[in-house]
Amino acid sequence: MTITVFIRYQLDPFRRHLFEAYAQRWLTIIPKCGGDLLGYWMPHEGTDNIAFGLISFPSLADYESYRARLRADSEGIANFNFAQEHRFILSEERTFLRQVQG
Repeated sequence: MTITVFIRYQLDPFRRHLFEAYAQRWLTIIPKCGGDLLGYWMPHEGTDNIAFGLISFPSLADYESYRARLRADSEGIANFNFAQEHRFILSEERTFLRQVQG
């Protein structure tokens, strides 16, 4: 059963450009570490401080292995540090989803 991690970010609306640079770096880091990146979505119109990321994994165990690889990856560490240094993410929520099968 595939698990998709739905990440909801609350952003500082005056620093969205920093989040976009952060998200762009994940486009290569996440697949390298084993995640099936479905993408990141930025505010376009309407609410200006909410963004989303979706990443799929074959199982929850695969997600845990991915997290360990991500924490050890030099580019991943640098991107996490970039976010902490610039504080453009105000909050982050993760929801684990499975697709409804018919």
